[in-house]
Amino acid sequence: MADIVIRPSMKFINAGYVITLLVVAAGMVLTYQYLPPTYPPWIPALWLILFLWPVKRHIQRQAIKMTISGDKLRYETGMTSKSTRIIQLPKVQDVRVVQSLMQRMLGVGDISIETAGENSRLVVANLDQPQQLAEQITDASGQASATGLH
Repeated sequence: MADIVIRPSMKFINAGYVITLLVVAAGMVLTYQYLPPTYPPWIPALWLILFLWPVKRHIQRQAIKMTISGDKLRYETGMTSKSTRIIQLPKVQDVRVVQSLMQRMLGVGDISIETAGENSRLVVANLDQPQQLAEQITDASGQASATGLH
């Protein structure tokens, strides 16, 4: 079985870029229309600072990766310093999908994975097609348990 790599959805981030673009465009128009001609020329550039919000979210998304490989689920977070959690699929006891109304409308959701032992819950937010993904994790867990892989 090929490795399955999962990252959080880009849907909210893309929406953030679009909303920011609209706000910046409106701000630029208002700036040029209502400020006196003697205003400092760098004032319109202040509107561009708003793009830091979706860019930050985009970078945070890139720092999260979940990989299903063989009988293991690897959850990695971080860009410069990394944190990795490895879960043996036979130890997965429960996979839960939680979706808010907005998440349901966009086809994304949060997945909560319960395992045996301490630190037994792993929650990954805003994943595309969470129901299908939960079934893949459950199936992989069942296959790993059936084959006796540990």
